[in-house]
Amino acid sequence: MARQSISFTKPNDEWLKVQVNNEEYASKSELINDLIRQARKQQVQVDFIRAKLDRSESGGFTDDSKEQILKQSKSMLNGQI
Repeated sequence: MARQSISFTKPNDEWLKVQVNNEEYASKSELINDLIRQARKQQVQVDFIRAKLDRSESGGFTDDSKEQILKQSKSMLNGQI
């Protein structure tokens, strides 16, 4: 695993300490890795929506229903696509 040295502002460091002290996470590293995983999942969702918008803008609206788009979005958030 790659080792990094990063600095936090005082409020962010305090928040990280609280999460670890409350046993939400075993360490700051575990918490940071979880936050990065969440951000990566969110980016997948943003990219999906952006692609849908690009497709709609360039060739008309999508043929997918609102329900289909919502189902696809939820699947992507859950890492199923």
